[in-house]
Formats: sequence, structure tokens, C-alpha cells
Amino acid sequence: MHHLILGAGPAGVIAAETIRKHAPNDRITLVGDEPQPPYSRMAIPYLLIGHIDEPGTYLRKSPDHFARHRIDIVRGRATRLDAAARTVTLDDGQTLGFDRLLIATGSHPVRPPIPGMDLPGVHPCWTLEDARAIMRLARPGARVLQMGAGFIGCIIMEALKQRGVTLTVVEMGDRMVPRMMGPAAGGMIRAWCEAQGVRVFTGTKVEAIERAAGEALRVRLSNGEALEVDLVISATGVRPAIGFLEGSGVTCLLGVLTDEHMQTNVPGIYAAGDCAEAFDKVSGKAIVSAIQPNAADQAYVAAMNMAGKPAELKGVTQINVLDTLGLISASFGNWEGVPGGESVERHDPERHRVLSLQFDGDVMVGCNSVGWTEHIGVMRGLVEGRVRLGPWKDRLLQDPTQLMKAYLATAQAQGRWSGPADARRR
Repeated sequence: MHHLILGAGPAGVIAAETIRKHAPNDRITLVGDEPQPPYSRMAIPYLLIGHIDEPGTYLRKSPDHFARHRIDIVRGRATRLDAAARTVTLDDGQTLGFDRLLIATGSHPVRPPIPGMDLPGVHPCWTLEDARAIMRLARPGARVLQMGAGFIGCIIMEALKQRGVTLTVVEMGDRMVPRMMGPAAGGMIRAWCEAQGVRVFTGTKVEAIERAAGEALRVRLSNGEALEVDLVISATGVRPAIGFLEGSGVTCLLGVLTDEHMQTNVPGIYAAGDCAEAFDKVSGKAIVSAIQPNAADQAYVAAMNMAGKPAELKGVTQINVLDTLGLISASFGNWEGVPGGESVERHDPERHRVLSLQFDGDVMVGCNSVGWTEHIGVMRGLVEGRVRLGPWKDRLLQDPTQLMKAYLATAQAQGRWSGPADARRR
């Protein structure tokens, strides 16, 4: 049996190793489109800060790890899948056959249609090559403008601030982290960043990037301002890297649609990680949830089924925990609420804290928190466990900070969640 894995990120590596463990005699080929050994994009901010060097980003530290596990690594980018012929064509013209295929191609940065995006000094922050370019320019005192203040943007912002740059962040949404936080929470994060010396524009677009004197750039904003900077970083979001599947017969919505086995509509072809769209039991719909714990779980389930060992995905974790210049925020489940549901929000601006809970009947279906870090495990447990709160729902509407008491009175009694200690282990 030949297992072909497209994508050499965490999902691809975990899948290859899982197949090797359970199918010791099968052939495994891992395809990656970058020259470096498989590495973690989540480690790039630590590289920018200087906490690690490039080898510190590698997913497996031993140079002969993949050779020892008889996993063949091929450099290339998939350009076409012929599902009927069971072949994948790479960008160098090479054709690879397979018996079973895992699509783990991840995401790619969204490139906004802004004049000047091709100028020197404008970079995304996605690959090790991008990181090298940013480190050359983001020296102490350098003027840096970052487009985007979403989840990834805030992680990059943390690294840039520690490099000692003068930083301006431009976000077209009406608040920071708009896909993770409500207005109050997003506004609290903005106030915190500005207090740390970051200039933040929300509800603002970059209209054009132009050459200025020397190697500097002039950035024109929709609010009428023009800023001269040394570096522009584009952090305007990512999108599943699935363009090569067009015409293949594999069903794609936002990502590659999968069932509970991580199999697509084509038998023997699976998907996992940031490019996969899997069923989420909390929201009741298929979603792309591009966080590494989901990638790992999906890769394991896909690999087990590819190796002939039946396994099912238990669900998709809708969780984001973010450290923005030392301020911890989190969102779980349907944090925006559901039609006909109830909600409560508590503000503590002096301590930079916001807590928002969303209910559907007596079930807490989502929440936002900024600065309220004591019971993150409990928040996750109540949401993912779909715990029936009974009269505790009304008590939480009166005082949302009573989450631990509500958990102890309801979740443990119902046996739906093993507690905050379990959440920390995951």
C-alpha cells in the first residue's frame, strides 16, 4: 500500500508517523513545498523574538528522523489531482501515484488587492523565508506597519514589539480580533495595546503602498493619513490551500469536506488540518478550525483509517486562546450567540477584563473572556460538554463570574467533563 501525504506541516508529519506505526510495511511519501525540513509555523514568532534559531522550528529535531521511519520526503507543490487515476501532479511535472491519499496542504496567506504589495519591504509572515526577510528589516527603532489585527496578526505583533520596533497596526474590522472577540472584548484588547505603545487604527484600510525616500515606503490609509515606514507586514488572514483540487471531483466548500473518519466523498482520499472542513458537534455544522490541536486530532484519525484501523473524530474544538502583549483572551464555541439565545457580559475596565457568556436554553454555547483567565478550562468544559445548567443558567445571567460554582454543581454531576485539569493537559 502506498500512502501519499500532501503537506509537511504538523498534520502531515503526525499522519505519516501514525501510519508507519500501524502499517509497518507500507510505503509512505510526504510532499512538502519548502526546502527546509518539516517545521511549525507556530514557532516563527519565537524565531522573530530570538528565543530559538531556525532548527528550533523543526518538528523533528533528529536529521535522520524521517529516513529512520522510512518516510520518503519529496519537495514539490501539488497542482492537480486525478482521483480516478489515483495520481497527483506536482509543480515540476512529476506525477506520483497512490493507493490512499491525505490532503494536508494547510493554508496560504490572503493577499489583499492593494497597489504596491509587490514592492520590496512588503512581506507576509508565513514561511521561514518570510521570517528571514522580516528579521533583516525589523531592527530596533524601525518603523513597521502591520496590516491585520486578527489572531495571527496579534501573535506577530507580540514578536515585533519585542524586537523594539515602532509599530502601527491597521485593522479594517471595527475592532481587534473581530473573528474571535465581540466589540467590548476587542475594544479592551485595543486599549491594552495602545497602553503598551502600539498605534492602532480600526475600521481603516490600507489603500496603497508607494515608494518613499531611500528604501522607505509610504502607506496611504483610508482615514486620510499617510505613514512613512521601513517595513509593511501583511497579516490579513489565511485561506485553505486547495486550489489544485478544482475539477478533481473532491467536494470542497470553504475547505475539503470530510466525514467523521476524515474521508472525503472519494473513497481512499482523506483530509486533515487547516485545509479540512470537519463536523463540529457544538455548532452543528462543518467548519474549518485552523488550530494545531485540531490538526493533530484530525491527522491521527485520518491516518488510522488509512492504515485500516477504524477511528472517528469526536468533534472539532472551537477554541482560541491568545496572548496579546501579556493580556490573555479566549473564545469558545458560538461566542457570538445563537438566534433566540440569551447572553450576559461583565466589564472590568480598570483591570482590563471582559467576560461574555452565550446561552441556548440552559446550555452555555459560547463565551469570550479577556483578562479572566482563572477558569478557562471550566469555560471549555461547559461549552464542549453541552452541560445542562438548569437553575444555574439564571444565576450566571446575574453573575457570570460564578462559572466554577456552576461547573461543580452541574458538569461533574452529569459526568460530561473531567475538569479543568483535563483541559490543561490537552
